[in-house]
Amino acid sequence: MAYRKLGRDTSARKALFRSILTSFFEHERIETTEAKAKEISGLAEQMITMAKRGDLHARRQASSYLMDEEVVKKLFSTIAEKYADRQGGYTRIMKLGPRRGDAAPMAILELV
Repeated sequence: MAYRKLGRDTSARKALFRSILTSFFEHERIETTEAKAKEISGLAEQMITMAKRGDLHARRQASSYLMDEEVVKKLFSTIAEKYADRQGGYTRIMKLGPRRGDAAPMAILELV
């Protein structure tokens, strides 16, 4: 299988990813499980690459996926400019210990 299902059906998984990705670009750093971090990392890379294009079509595509218009503005103005001369590799996953409640492996996903 090419992706992780995370115990959810398609619509719930897409909603989860949209929510996490919006929060990730808002705060530029997020703590989540390793599996979710690995899935979100690829999506975040694609969004930043799209933002680097900077045209209207890219902005509308980002707006259709991210849940907050302010986050879209931040992505296109601040984050895209920050990585203008970088060819990929915009995110970093740092592993933490297990979560206290259910011992799920945790990680911090952040922008490099």
